[in-house]
Amino acid sequence: MLGKTSENHITSLSEIPIQFIRGVGPKKAALFARLGVETAEDLLWHVPRRYEDRSTLRKMSECRPGEECTVVGQVADYRLIRTRRPAFTIFEASFSDSTGMLKVRWFNQPYLADLFEHGQLVMLSGTVQQGRRGGAPPEMQSPIFEIVDEDTDREPIHVGRIVPIYHGTKGVSSRLIRSLVKRVLDQHVDHLCDVVPQDIRERLGLIQFKTAMMQIHFPKGPAPRVDGGSALDSLNRRRSNAHQRLAFDELFLVELGLGMKKVGMKQRATGIVFQVGGPLTERLRQHLPFTLMDAQERVIREMMADMASPYPMNRLLQGDVGCGKTVVAAFAIVCAAESGYQSAVLAPTEILAEQHFWSLRRLLEPLGLRCALVVGGQSKAERNVLLEGIGDGSIAVTIGTHALLHDAIGFNRLGMAVVDEQHKFGVLQRALLKAKGACPDILVMTATPIPRTLALTVYGDLDVSVIDTSPPGRKPIHTIRVLESQRAKAYRLILHELREGRQGFVVYPLVEESEKMDLQAAVSGWEQLKGIFPDQSIGLIHGRMKVSEKEAVMHAFTGGEIRLLVATSVIEVGIDIPNATIMLIEHAERYGLAQLHQLRGRIGRGPESSTCILMTKGGGSPETKRRLDTMVSTNDGFVIAEEDLMMRGPGDFFGTRQWGLPELRVANLIRDVGLLEQARTEAFRLLDEDPELAHPDHAGLRAVLHRRWKGKLDLVGVS
Repeated sequence: MLGKTSENHITSLSEIPIQFIRGVGPKKAALFARLGVETAEDLLWHVPRRYEDRSTLRKMSECRPGEECTVVGQVADYRLIRTRRPAFTIFEASFSDSTGMLKVRWFNQPYLADLFEHGQLVMLSGTVQQGRRGGAPPEMQSPIFEIVDEDTDREPIHVGRIVPIYHGTKGVSSRLIRSLVKRVLDQHVDHLCDVVPQDIRERLGLIQFKTAMMQIHFPKGPAPRVDGGSALDSLNRRRSNAHQRLAFDELFLVELGLGMKKVGMKQRATGIVFQVGGPLTERLRQHLPFTLMDAQERVIREMMADMASPYPMNRLLQGDVGCGKTVVAAFAIVCAAESGYQSAVLAPTEILAEQHFWSLRRLLEPLGLRCALVVGGQSKAERNVLLEGIGDGSIAVTIGTHALLHDAIGFNRLGMAVVDEQHKFGVLQRALLKAKGACPDILVMTATPIPRTLALTVYGDLDVSVIDTSPPGRKPIHTIRVLESQRAKAYRLILHELREGRQGFVVYPLVEESEKMDLQAAVSGWEQLKGIFPDQSIGLIHGRMKVSEKEAVMHAFTGGEIRLLVATSVIEVGIDIPNATIMLIEHAERYGLAQLHQLRGRIGRGPESSTCILMTKGGGSPETKRRLDTMVSTNDGFVIAEEDLMMRGPGDFFGTRQWGLPELRVANLIRDVGLLEQARTEAFRLLDEDPELAHPDHAGLRAVLHRRWKGKLDLVGVS
């Protein structure tokens, strides 16, 4: 977006600090910074949060008490009243039209005495009140107003129209933002640059950029709408043509950035050409105690095709909890080992790293591949032995947490990196891991189901594979909600499963803000349960325990020595106990949907029926009820993910800031999925024609793209 400040000089609105717009200054600029508005361009992209219809003008005689009215009247009389209270003033004014009078009061706005003049024409909008005395004219208190300039054809911006309402802060009102936006548009609208190529605009029927920017701030009359309906509804639902155009621009720039990243990655990087389908891979297949599902076989074929190519694999593997992603990852690890390369497996928590270590060791060590676990708290001697094995290449697979990113860890020949639960890692960590090898292949695994179109945005630099089936023989988990007053019922269900020879979990929430109290609750609950189930072996595990202590507890639980495991939510991911058939989640109302689904996924991994009990105090907010009702009604991770997205919003769900993606100020990844698909198609079509946007016609687009991404293009993805 460009503003021409002289005939021969063009200045980007992004280079005009907000403080230099008339009416702002340094102090106000600091307040605008709280809203993320630092430049004139930021101001235009600070779009209204909602709209009010103040367009219908009424005669004063038609206004009734309690109604919202917009009127035009002449100043008949006014006075400033200074009260006995210090610094408290009342400004009273009377306005008239051909049908009647209206009395208005404003509080603590003494400057109005210098603003109004007798006979002046003023537009007012507010709630009408009954006059204080019988026969007195109706009144308004602190209405929105605008002085009508009869000598010009300037349109009102605060009343007498559909009026934009903005997110503000103390000292920055919607009125001020409207005035400043109008000032910037008046000065620069003819020079706003439409960076979306004309052929794309015509193909999709998009209105001009400058038209969209004017209409989104100051819609004229009935706002154009894609799907019909009223002007006000169109605007407030962000379905107007103006909203659609600006939303498309945002998504187009996101997809262009991701697409350029993908193109650049292939141009810059020469990957490892692995030898696929070797004898070790076949031995792994024969060693498995089960037959791979068709979905797993499909994903393995997709991975092998990547690994055999000269480009680095960058693949996202999606699959619901318990669908068999780790086994699929093992095939990539074995393929790398057959070609003489090491693998690294990065997990977000120690307990998940340990679980991967145990699972992969069972699968790989019979094939002669040495596995090692690197986590915090290991002794110096133990760490030195591991470092030596990683450095000389005798350790084929290294599993760990962010400790793997430590500078001291040097791989001999890193060829494959597996990143689990990727949504818990930031871009920098992902890039650092890739820096450990010359150009290793990357497999990202997530058990958080993400609709495919959204995955293509958040993981836009990755190819996507989905395991969309569960292992045969597994039954849906029966989920019930139980109140604290029905605790005995929950304990009867647990005891029944334990006496049948099965195992279970009792999970307590653990959050940083109240970690000590939560930990005490878990320990106290463990003590109580030992009294309630005296003939059962009950264990305790939490994040504060040493690695060796946690390993001992999990070994005992896996071996069946512990029948009931009391845990904090550290067991959210990675625990695989086929004999576990019951779970009680304490204070279930404190969890988000995704976390509840992850926890529930620890049971139901064997052939027996399983039950998840959601214990709550009762009552709770409508959002809490909606979360728990969703859990009771479905086991489908994608349905739960969609509901979670709708409730939390994409920013919170994905943590988009940690990904380095540009902020979306108009577009919404849930609401605008159709636009997202169009934007992706058009972005990749354009990059097929001009991979680096080097054509002179695309110079403006390239400049805006780099400005929006703020130099983060080199960090998005795993380059």
